[in-house]
Amino acid sequence: NTLMKPIQTACFAAISALALTACGGDAGGGGGSRDSIRAVGSSTVFPFAKMVAESFARSNPDMKSPLIESTGSGGGIKLFCSGVGADTPDMANASRRMKLGEFEDCQENGVTDVIELQVGLDGIAFASAQGGIMMNLTPKIVYEALAASPYGGEQTNETWADVDPSLPDEPILVYGPPSTSGTRDALKELVLEVGCDTNAEMKALKETDEDRHAQLCTEVRADGAYVDQGEQDNLIVQKIGNNDKAVGVFGYSYLEENADKVQGLPMNGVEPTYENISSFEYPGARPLYVYVKKAHVAAIPGLEGFLQEWVKMWKKDGPLAQIGLVASPDDVMAANEKAVTELTTISADDLK
Repeated sequence: NTLMKPIQTACFAAISALALTACGGDAGGGGGSRDSIRAVGSSTVFPFAKMVAESFARSNPDMKSPLIESTGSGGGIKLFCSGVGADTPDMANASRRMKLGEFEDCQENGVTDVIELQVGLDGIAFASAQGGIMMNLTPKIVYEALAASPYGGEQTNETWADVDPSLPDEPILVYGPPSTSGTRDALKELVLEVGCDTNAEMKALKETDEDRHAQLCTEVRADGAYVDQGEQDNLIVQKIGNNDKAVGVFGYSYLEENADKVQGLPMNGVEPTYENISSFEYPGARPLYVYVKKAHVAAIPGLEGFLQEWVKMWKKDGPLAQIGLVASPDDVMAANEKAVTELTTISADDLK
């Protein structure tokens, strides 16, 4: 396959899909060409990407339906950045922005032209079963409940009441995303780190020893109080649905989709709702991204049309909003529509 790499790279530099097919053999075979779109990445973006793929397939009955895989943001970006060619994905879905190091990996592997689209917003929601445990959380409470070593000390909190006497005297049990997930990154950055930095020593540590700060502020306890549920947010919904003492952490869209089964827990007194996420008033609000290889746009049949389908569907009153996507602010939406039309690529400076 290493012999194939230069051929594929040259192949993908070709302007037309015809040229691609010519160097890769028939449309269905080998590593040289492909007749369907392939996207990998975030489990949070997955239901939205799937809906766009289904709509695209209905509008283009003569084309194969796009293949959308849920691998987690980090895993998806790694696959996306592994190279260009028909055996690599066209798109990566991510519930966080691409990191500079990932962009550099992309560049090293020949993925030089990357288009970044912010497709909307989401919030990481804390939730429990309908009628289950209810409490007003804060980043500080969540950090003290879930950190492996809160403020560098021993983790001794067994119940929520141990963390704060105003909370229920129930064992801490949180089902959440694994370390490869963009939702876990958001949990770290938007909640755990914010809670940790309420402590002046921890905040100062960030300046003197960034690695130690990251370890103490974002490492989650491994004694069974936090249960990693893999890259399937719907499994977390199931788990808390079966246990009214448990708390789940997942993307807001899963809360919206399962409102009959689960209830959102407020953070800093703010409910995880559409309005509160779009205004960034809710502390767990975050943008969602789709990354596209510009080299694949002309080569993979339908890819440009698929991007246009995203644009049609991400509006405030669009179909994606009905399943929980929070629309980006108008100026951001306009800039991203322009990026689709003009196939604008990002540089390392954009990610610094």
